[in-house]
Amino acid sequence: MFVKVGASDPWLVSECKLNMAFVLRFCVVSSIDNSPSILLSSVNRLRKYACERRKFHFTSVSSENESTVVSSSSLSATAVFPRTLTYPPKYRKVLQAWVENLSTVEEQKLGLIDLHPDVFGAQPRIDIIHENIEWQTKYRKVRYDHTKTRAEVRGGGRKPWPQKGTGRARHGSIRSPLWRGGGVAHGPRSPQTYFYMLPFYTRVHGLISCLSVKLAQDDLHIVNSLEIPTDDPKYIDDLVENRNWGPSVLLVDEMDIMPRNITAATDSILHINMMPAYGA
Repeated sequence: MFVKVGASDPWLVSECKLNMAFVLRFCVVSSIDNSPSILLSSVNRLRKYACERRKFHFTSVSSENESTVVSSSSLSATAVFPRTLTYPPKYRKVLQAWVENLSTVEEQKLGLIDLHPDVFGAQPRIDIIHENIEWQTKYRKVRYDHTKTRAEVRGGGRKPWPQKGTGRARHGSIRSPLWRGGGVAHGPRSPQTYFYMLPFYTRVHGLISCLSVKLAQDDLHIVNSLEIPTDDPKYIDDLVENRNWGPSVLLVDEMDIMPRNITAATDSILHINMMPAYGA
């Protein structure tokens, strides 16, 4: 599983109704109006420290109506900082994960992000995961097997022989289910749907269990952006092979409009899928 960290909105699926930590991309700092001098000084100190660590060109933040841009040589040099969790755990340790890049085939660690243990460190419920898999498999399934009843089969409008006097069993139509070539009793009728809905919190707990399992197995990767330098599918193949992401990859973004390069590169690769966070 593969997750992209957003710049201003929680990237966890909105259906979970849980506020999660997210990472700010340290590229553009918007203007600040009527901000206290203490806040501005704190922001400047933090940005100066980050620029010294990443060798950026430092530009202080002022309270006037102007935007300041921090220049960077490449996407991989973006400084990443975790934000304090809105609802921090009281009795459990906050989990952390590396934020990676997609601008190069070689993996680069950009920073750490805090993850809530109630979502990414929960005890996996295999039974709930199985219920979610069964639900996702069946709720879209429609059967089109169809058989005709005795009323739909062509012919059989008259009684084959008189009711009495012939010595044979009585019949009213040659299209009875008892006859060869007759209708089918209690056969499948199309279309037949298998749609049903799981309870809301069963779906939420299934998602939490999957995220916890993926993180524990090192199959959950967080990146700062889904932008890649080219739309060549070979770049994605080399990326997956170099980083050992396995036979299938799911790219999850906070927006339903993905960057052009990665959309074109993964269009012909069937085992790499893309979806927005609200569709997870």
